[in-house]
Amino acid sequence: MIVIKKKIPQKRRPISIKSSFLFPTIFLALSFLLMILPLGGVVSSVKALLSYVFIPQVRVAHGAVKYAKGVHQTVRELLETHQQNLALQQELEMNHMLVTQAETVIRENERLTQILQLKPAKPWKGIWAKVAYREPSQWNTIIIDKGSADGIEERSAVLSVEDGKEGLAGIVVEVAEKTSKVLLVQDEDFSVAVTLEHGQEEGLLVGGGVHPVRIKYIPLQAQVQRGDKVYTSANSTLFPAGILVGYVRNVREDSSFQTAQTVEVVPLVRSAAVKELFVISSLRKGSR
Repeated sequence: MIVIKKKIPQKRRPISIKSSFLFPTIFLALSFLLMILPLGGVVSSVKALLSYVFIPQVRVAHGAVKYAKGVHQTVRELLETHQQNLALQQELEMNHMLVTQAETVIRENERLTQILQLKPAKPWKGIWAKVAYREPSQWNTIIIDKGSADGIEERSAVLSVEDGKEGLAGIVVEVAEKTSKVLLVQDEDFSVAVTLEHGQEEGLLVGGGVHPVRIKYIPLQAQVQRGDKVYTSANSTLFPAGILVGYVRNVREDSSFQTAQTVEVVPLVRSAAVKELFVISSLRKGSR
């Protein structure tokens, strides 16, 4: 026969009133003491420790402060890195600009050295000038940095150098005190009496603007070959004789004059390549 024993539940010990009020009383007393005591080194440390232990908000705030400090440090590092990248980009752009300027100066020095070493074919006297600026609407005219104060006069012949050779660049059409305007050979308003390398034929060389430069009034029977040199004529009233103007590119019959042919010419001095010019003194125009 099996006997089942019933488990008799134990009675809980009642919490005494003294125990329930003991811990709050101690906590309040400590809190009061910490409030009234002067904030010395030890008291301040104990106060901070108790606040961190018993007040959850303090722990949360402490964690948030630590996280905020980390984020602030990361953001500051990112900003510093961005500023460094910008500074490096500016430095690279500056270096590229300096290299470009140095290459330009080197090319200009080489060109000027070539000009200074050039021995003119004629004992012409004049003034060297540089292109000051161009007018976009009048590409075949240029403004040079010399004027009447430097001895420049209107209707003076202008030379330039290309490929180591001196050639006709244009004529001075306007003069101010410090600047002058030069009409280049390619301009449609430009004209000059010229002679061909072979033969005694002369003609009138005129600019074409966007069209080729050409020589008009060359007789049909004249023997003109591609590549022949074209010089200023001794009969020109404005230009000294013997200045190289360009080379014959093509020959065709003139549609308006059945007894003449038109000769297309490639100017030695190209409008876009003009940098420095030599303005012949008007006092030497009579010396041929």
